[in-house]
Amino acid sequence: MDAIILAGGKGTRLKPLTDHVPKPLIPINSKPLIEWQIRYLKKFGIKNIVICTGYKSKQIEGYLERKANFGSKIKFSIEKKPLGTGGAIKKAAKMIQGSSFLVLNGDIITNMDIRQIYKKKNAIALIELKTKYGTVAIHEDKITEFREKKSVPDVWMNAGIYHLDRSIVEKLPTNGAIEKTAFLKYAKEGKLHGVKFRDSFWFSIDSHKDLEDCSETLKLKKYRGFV
Repeated sequence: MDAIILAGGKGTRLKPLTDHVPKPLIPINSKPLIEWQIRYLKKFGIKNIVICTGYKSKQIEGYLERKANFGSKIKFSIEKKPLGTGGAIKKAAKMIQGSSFLVLNGDIITNMDIRQIYKKKNAIALIELKTKYGTVAIHEDKITEFREKKSVPDVWMNAGIYHLDRSIVEKLPTNGAIEKTAFLKYAKEGKLHGVKFRDSFWFSIDSHKDLEDCSETLKLKKYRGFV
């Protein structure tokens, strides 16, 4: 199985950090985000990786060259202008071998067993919705309980990991989001599958608070050394 990592965004919500380094090189517990992802894929036997880059791509290439790619075979699909997730995958797929491949959003850290989505092509990994805020229980107009942040049972969200059949590539836009084009079409036709993951470690790094929360959670005994 080959994989594509979507890592071309500017990470504007992580300014001023991303004024100096691209988002994939922002460290989490002394390890850049892109390194977490490469090691994660390697753990499941995926060593052939295409990284879609755009913003400050030379810095990403330089870092991985110095680190000898962690034993993986890495190629770069460089976007001169933003192509959206669909356009990025379409361009990078030219470097992919085989009848299907994985796609990983470049801003997530997880310990999901991605082998579970190999069974179905055109499948999206799903996790239960995680609230970023504490919630309350209320009876009429009286608050009866304060609750900590937690997952919302049986409300599923896109985890940013896909197993795609090569045939979907021709349906992708040259410039645009896969979520708003091919995925919508396939969902209406009943061709898009969801694979549910419960109680997995999963963070999408979109803000400074996400960096802090992910770092602290990774230090917990149950997650320490998971990659």
